[in-house]
Amino acid sequence: MDTEIIKAAVLGIVEGITEFLPVSSTGHLIIAGDVLGFTGKTAKTFEVFIQLGAILAVLWFYREKMSSTIKGIGTEKTNRFLLNLLIAFLPSAFFGFLTHSHIKRYLFSPLTVAFALIAGGIAIFLIERLVKKSRVLDVDEISYKHAFGIGMAQTLSLFPGVSRAGATIMGGMCIGLERKVATEFSFFLAIPTMFAATFYDLLKNIDHLTAGDFPVFAVGFFVSFFSALIVIKAFLGFVKGHTFDTFAIYRIIFGSIILFYYF
Repeated sequence: MDTEIIKAAVLGIVEGITEFLPVSSTGHLIIAGDVLGFTGKTAKTFEVFIQLGAILAVLWFYREKMSSTIKGIGTEKTNRFLLNLLIAFLPSAFFGFLTHSHIKRYLFSPLTVAFALIAGGIAIFLIERLVKKSRVLDVDEISYKHAFGIGMAQTLSLFPGVSRAGATIMGGMCIGLERKVATEFSFFLAIPTMFAATFYDLLKNIDHLTAGDFPVFAVGFFVSFFSALIVIKAFLGFVKGHTFDTFAIYRIIFGSIILFYYF
């Protein structure tokens, strides 16, 4: 089998597993791509493209919710839900547009990822111990103020290694969302956020692609979709009865290994 296809499958698995966990998919893809020798402009575009597979897994998993949302457009409940997503989406869209090229140029490296993983792990430990009371027990109870707070937390994930899922989930918990509610809203928020970021990146880098890249991109896309689908279901079951301490420990250990390896 072509080695590029194998690398695509491995990276698809990495993306699918890590995208919706508080461990940073971007950080893992940077490390995995570096280890596999899968780097360069085409590789960066590939890493962006396979995110579409992961986000389509969310759409498929919540297809009933998405269908009812479309049918309910115009009702107060649905309009509030959609407006909450827009409010939460806008901060990262704004700051991402302003800083995107600088972040790509200066921060996409294993060492910045390592420091972010460790710092994020410590933050998760602290949040788990300091935040005790949950006041929002359903996604439909999220206010515009909550949505904006989660949106501001999501801007932290522009730094590679922080984790979009980690920032939005822990940010949600900090402002009173119950653990599962914060997780589900993070999944829903991923839809506009990742679609926007992915298409923006693809449009900027489309000239670097050739017809020969299609098989590699297709493999990564489908592997990402199916692995993400499995992880989403498992993760929602996990958060019902567990804290995020396991992910905090993993982040600190993995980040430390990266530091040791690259230094």
